[in-house]
Amino acid sequence: MAGDEGAGDHVPGGDAEPETDVQRARIAHQLVAAVHGQPPDRMPDVLCRACTALLPELSGLSVSVTGKDADAGVVLCASDEVAARLAEIQYTLGEGPCMEAVRLRAPVFAADLGSAPDNRRWPLFSMQAARAGARAAFSVPLTGAGGALGTLDLYRDAPGSLSADQVRTALLVADAVTMAVIALDHASANGDGAVTWLEGAEADREEVHQATGMIMVQLGVSAQEALVRLRARAFAQGRTSTEVARDVIGRTLDLRSD
Repeated sequence: MAGDEGAGDHVPGGDAEPETDVQRARIAHQLVAAVHGQPPDRMPDVLCRACTALLPELSGLSVSVTGKDADAGVVLCASDEVAARLAEIQYTLGEGPCMEAVRLRAPVFAADLGSAPDNRRWPLFSMQAARAGARAAFSVPLTGAGGALGTLDLYRDAPGSLSADQVRTALLVADAVTMAVIALDHASANGDGAVTWLEGAEADREEVHQATGMIMVQLGVSAQEALVRLRARAFAQGRTSTEVARDVIGRTLDLRSD
C-alpha cells in the first residue's frame, strides 16, 4: 500500500457500518474524557496522548494545522521528537505525505520510505525521514467545511502497511480530532479577547511569514522565491524553517550573505 491515496477504500462498508458507528462513538468519548477539565495550554498534548493510545501499533503521531497556507503549517502536538521532526521536515522541504494529504483532501500512505515508489515520489523527505528514525509514514487530512484544516500524521520505525482495521481507526481518530480542534479552540476563548490555543500555536507559522517578508525585501525576490530560500537554508543546516525564520527575524541571519 506504499504511496496509496484515498485509503478510505480500505474501510469496510455495508454491514460493517453499525460497527463503525460504535467505534466512532467510542473514540469520540475517549478523546472528550481525556481533555475534560484540562486547561487550554495542556489540551494539545493531552489530545495527542489520547490519540496515541487509540493507535498503539504505530510508533508515533503528530497533529498539524495548515490554515489557508498549506506550505506553512505548524505542529500542534507530537507524541515524540521523531513525529515532531517528520512534520517539520515536510513543511521545510515542501514535500511528503502530509503535503499531499492536504492538497488532495485524502489519506496518503507510504509504507516503505526506503524503497520505490515512495523514495522516488519524495526523495528528500524519504532520506530525511530515515535519518530521523521513520521508515513508514501515513497522513490523514483533518477535513473541515472549507477544506483541510490540517493533518493527523502517523509513522512507523519499520516498513509496513496499515491493516484495514488500522486504516479505519486512523480515519475515525482524524474525524474526532477535527471536531476536537474546532470545539476546543472555540471553548478556550474568553471574554477578554485572549487568543485561543489554536491561534497561539499558529504563532510559529506567522514567524515564517514574517521572515519570508524580510527576505523578499533583502533579496528583492518574490514571496515564493523567499520561502524557497528559507527552506533551502533550513535544509542545508539540518534545521526547521521555523528555527531559521527566528534567526532572520532576530537579525542574526542575513541571506544576502549567501
